Amino acid sequence: MTASSASSASARQPEIRKDAVFNRFVIFSPARSRRPSDFKSHSPTKSPNPNPKHLSCPFCLGREHDCAPEIFRIPRDTDDWKIRVIENLYPAVRRDLEPSSCCEGVVAGFGFHDVVIETPVHGIHLPDLSQAEVGEVVVAYKERVCQLAKNGLLEYVQVFKNYGASAGASMTHSHSQIIGLPLVPPTVSTRLDSLKEVFDKSGKCGLCEASSEDILINESNYFLAIVPFAASFPFEVWIVPREHTSYFHDLNEQKAMDFGGLLKLILTKLSKQLNDPPYNFMIHSSPFHLPPSHLPCAHWFMQIVPQLNVVGGFEIGSGCYINPVFPEDAAKVLREVNCTIN
Repeated sequence: MTASSASSASARQPEIRKDAVFNRFVIFSPARSRRPSDFKSHSPTKSPNPNPKHLSCPFCLGREHDCAPEIFRIPRDTDDWKIRVIENLYPAVRRDLEPSSCCEGVVAGFGFHDVVIETPVHGIHLPDLSQAEVGEVVVAYKERVCQLAKNGLLEYVQVFKNYGASAGASMTHSHSQIIGLPLVPPTVSTRLDSLKEVFDKSGKCGLCEASSEDILINESNYFLAIVPFAASFPFEVWIVPREHTSYFHDLNEQKAMDFGGLLKLILTKLSKQLNDPPYNFMIHSSPFHLPPSHLPCAHWFMQIVPQLNVVGGFEIGSGCYINPVFPEDAAKVLREVNCTIN
């Protein structure tokens, strides 16, 4: 950072903002940053040279026999598939266990852990696909969550993607994951309780009211892409349904395709502006057995987090994050990234 940019950054005072969705505080400290437009990943995820190791990749077309059992594929009943949903060969939880308590504070590791192979071609990543193809991946997520919702033993399902080794990806072939649990994780309960508290005070859903011109990046017919008002991470993006809806898997195909187009655009912008950073995205939906009193305030959304900085001891110890980029500045930078997508 140059002396002039340091002086400009320090001229803006730090702020502490309340994240009313995750019920935590975020410190915005521009003196700790470069200019927002200067943020780049120092370890881009895509390798400039093809890796010959992909020839043994079990996710590639023709190597289906090397994978765990398949759940379904798109299109159905064809060897020329586009997307496969399979069991995870190394699952965090196991579907063959009995969902019972072992002792105080311990339950059996019952659950479902699946993998969504997003393309049969190694080296093609999610934003490289067409808008329609990304929409089909979203449809695959929805279909699998609908299947898991019929299992009366499951309470919550998390759809997520880890892109890049530093973001947790163990395979370079483009894929995402789905985990179904027999319980509601504490972070999910905190999010729902926080949104209910906002609703009880204001009579409005916090996510329905979350958008403004300052933090808006792009919009589609059914969704908004924003940098949240109290973003915990630099260039964090949320994709939020315009209409109030509690469950991701209630998406119809038209909205899934619309969502896929906006997701492709945002991932392309992040890659172009930030030098193809590792990232995580998570779909924050509602527990299957949500009390009716929470439905007016439970609003699903996708959270996209580029991995640009390291969470340190202060964040781990306090639960209070430090973000060097104000959301309004990040949104402006991403708005201005010129992308042509198909």
